[in-house]
Amino acid sequence: MSAVPDRSKKADKKVKAKPQASVELEPPPAYIDHRIAIFEKLKKEYDASIANKPRDAITVTLENGRMEAGKAWETTPAHIARSISKSLSERVVVAKVNGELWDLDRPFESSARLELLDFESEDGRKVFWHSSAHILGEAAERRYGCDLCIGPPTDEGFFYEMSLPDNGVVQADDYEPLTSVAEKAIKEKQPFERLTLSKEDLLQMFKSNKYKQHIINDKIPDGTSTTVYRCGPLIDLCRGPHVPHTGRIKSFKIMKNSASYFLGDAKNDSLQRIYGVSFPDKKLMDEHLKYLEEAAKRDHRKIGREQELFFFNDNSPGSCFFLPHGTIIYNRLLEFLKDQYWKRDYQEVITPNMYHSELWKRSGHWQHYSDDMFTFEVEKEKWALKPMNCPGHCLLFSHRERSYRELPMRIADFGVLHRNEASGALSGLTRARRFQQDDTHIFCTEEQIEQEILGLFDFLQTVYGNFGFTFKMKLSTRPEKFLGDVATWDKAEARLTKALDDFAETSKVKWEMNPGDGAFYGPKIDITISDALRRDFQCATIQLDFQLPQQFNLEYMTPALGQGEGKAAEEKPKANGETPSTLQASTQTQDSTAQSQPQKSYRKELTPGCARPVMIHRAICGSFERFIAILTEHFAGKWPFWLSPRQVLIVPVMLGAHDYVLEVQKRLRAKKLHVDVDISGNTLQKKIRTGQLQQYNFIFVVGAQEMENKSVNLRDRDDQSTQSKGEMITLEDVTTKLEKLRDERVLSTMVAASATENTTTAQKA
Repeated sequence: MSAVPDRSKKADKKVKAKPQASVELEPPPAYIDHRIAIFEKLKKEYDASIANKPRDAITVTLENGRMEAGKAWETTPAHIARSISKSLSERVVVAKVNGELWDLDRPFESSARLELLDFESEDGRKVFWHSSAHILGEAAERRYGCDLCIGPPTDEGFFYEMSLPDNGVVQADDYEPLTSVAEKAIKEKQPFERLTLSKEDLLQMFKSNKYKQHIINDKIPDGTSTTVYRCGPLIDLCRGPHVPHTGRIKSFKIMKNSASYFLGDAKNDSLQRIYGVSFPDKKLMDEHLKYLEEAAKRDHRKIGREQELFFFNDNSPGSCFFLPHGTIIYNRLLEFLKDQYWKRDYQEVITPNMYHSELWKRSGHWQHYSDDMFTFEVEKEKWALKPMNCPGHCLLFSHRERSYRELPMRIADFGVLHRNEASGALSGLTRARRFQQDDTHIFCTEEQIEQEILGLFDFLQTVYGNFGFTFKMKLSTRPEKFLGDVATWDKAEARLTKALDDFAETSKVKWEMNPGDGAFYGPKIDITISDALRRDFQCATIQLDFQLPQQFNLEYMTPALGQGEGKAAEEKPKANGETPSTLQASTQTQDSTAQSQPQKSYRKELTPGCARPVMIHRAICGSFERFIAILTEHFAGKWPFWLSPRQVLIVPVMLGAHDYVLEVQKRLRAKKLHVDVDISGNTLQKKIRTGQLQQYNFIFVVGAQEMENKSVNLRDRDDQSTQSKGEMITLEDVTTKLEKLRDERVLSTMVAASATENTTTAQKA
């Protein structure tokens, strides 16, 4: 009898001891050994060449002016960091040598300036996440035997794109085994090794990966070379730099996956994309996940659905249906800007929605932007819906003669715009095909530029301050390919720089330079706002344009009209019809599609005694749809009173108060306040709770006492002390307070407190 149970126990133990299926592919893909063999052969040759480099004495200068002695081809930024302190060397993730990002373990080649960057710096964070993407790529290769494509850092982490064998698809239950392989790589502290390879060696190394082959052939000219980086079994085409080893990543998490197209083109292969995030310590990961949880609660699509603000329908993708409550917010925002326009001498216009293709060819948009426009034929002629207002405003300016006395001319347009965004890029209100924006173009003289820019800065402060946003500014200067002459660009950039400096001195708003990122037609100032979650969004832009005024032959009469002097003489065209300010590099941005309509064919000589205006493109909110999405998430659906579609909810204590409830509603609605009533059969507590969940700014509770005194018992959403029992306020007082709260457009409420103070003061008097 004893033998039977013994065998049973052994069988049980055998079942329990059975190993789980491996999370890694067995055997590993053959391309791994192929790559490593080439890498090790060439790395050996490289190391030998470095060993023969002269170890000249060099000096390394740190940001604080401290100077460290070292040897060329031997001393590294990591050595310098360790010589300063152990904690610094453990905190730093990458170096910057003479302004160039540099691996910590890469030797200096000569004397240099050194910056040491940690994860808190933008560059350091991008490098950290780029290295983490390589770890994810290694895990994917070891898990799937896939062909990797690209794996960049993003603003919120990193991703890697890949093609799985047999067109496989990544599943959510793959996250755990992928993370297990990644954590194994992290535990091994695999060093990131840099090596320069010729194009021929690269093609041989990645011969089994058609995506890498395409990138190599497309991006690397014949006879040149680029770098690869190795960590463990992974070797990837990469410029770097990277963290010293995989062990620097202390917390690693896969967040989501999606499908994508190779190089973002729907004509190419469909790929799998895996997203992740990582941090140098677990605490930061915990904070990030908490932040994501809060961001999910604030998602404008979720709040828009819950508060019945807007919706989308597949019959018109990327075009929002604003419901009554959402339309209230939309119109309040519009009214706010129109009030500001009146105070700041803007003129509002209404312009057509569609234009002939000839207009877009003249402006340059057809050559550079037609793929993003909705185009169609009318009577065998090409037309397009407008994606922006600037060409139309040029027509408006030029439809009659203009005088210098009319400048600056500030033209505002809330017209509907359409942009042909890819279906995969559409994302709620933040990326739409149909939208409106606070689009304005200012036509002014060159001498008026600085004053107009300062006026726009004040406009920014007023609008963003009204919503509790802080903002930052960047000046983007002349790009490699540009229109116009260098002297004009330099003059424009100098004026913008002076305006920014003057504003920074009085407002304490800092700005920074963004070299080479200006528009091809002029320098620009990009403004980034920061919301309640400290996320950055670019909404506003201010762009100087010297080209469209020439392209549309815009001019105004100067005081010197008829004398042939001044600006008119300065702008006298060359024989070929081009003005001096557009002669240099005038064809640098024209592609093959532009040759049918060269820019110079549209340009004419200035009328004697006239001058060209400067055109300032500007938007503050930008797309209303996107700005409302930002506001929704910024306020988490708790709208300030002046914007709120649910300002007041009135609930009766008893059946006999129903008539008074409707009387109060009628009186407040007569003052254009948004007031709802709940005279359903629900309990008082349920009515109040429902109103709180729907984020009404105020709930008025009325009963016999309120009816008798012509008053309301007020509960303020933003004042917890009024939630159990509100303040008794006369109907006359509360009406006055609410009108003031709406008209002054303040973020704070405190109606009950101020009303109580007034009542007390009146009693004392």
